Amino acid sequence: MACRISELVLGCRDPELLARFWCEVLDFVVLDREDDGTLEIGPREGFGGPQPTIILSYRDEPEPGKSRLHIDVNATDRDQDAELERLLKLGARPADIGQTGEEQWHVLLDPEGNEFCLLKARLAPLDR
Repeated sequence: MACRISELVLGCRDPELLARFWCEVLDFVVLDREDDGTLEIGPREGFGGPQPTIILSYRDEPEPGKSRLHIDVNATDRDQDAELERLLKLGARPADIGQTGEEQWHVLLDPEGNEFCLLKARLAPLDR
C-alpha cells in the first residue's frame, strides 16, 4: 500500500477561529485539543478514515515566505457557484493571484489569509 495524506498542518494565530471556519466548510468536528492551543479537526467518523485531518497549530507570527501548501476543496452536495456563495458568507474572501478568469477553480483566502481553492466539482455528491 502507498502512503496517503493523514493530516494537513496550518500554522495560525487563532486556531479556534480557523477551526470554526474549516469545520463549517468541510462538515468536520474538533477531534483533539492540546494545551498550547493547537486543535485537530476532522471527519465526524474520527481519525484514520479516507479524509485527512487538519491540525491548526498556534503561531505568534506567520512563518516567513509564502506557504507552499494549501487546501483544495470540492463541494459535495451543491454546485460550485452555490458553494462559492456559502464560503463567502462564512468569511472566505476572493484572492487575486493572477488568474485569467478561464480557470475552473476559485482562489480564496480563509479568515487569516491562507489561500485555498474551490475546485469545479470532480467528486460525486454524497448521499445524505
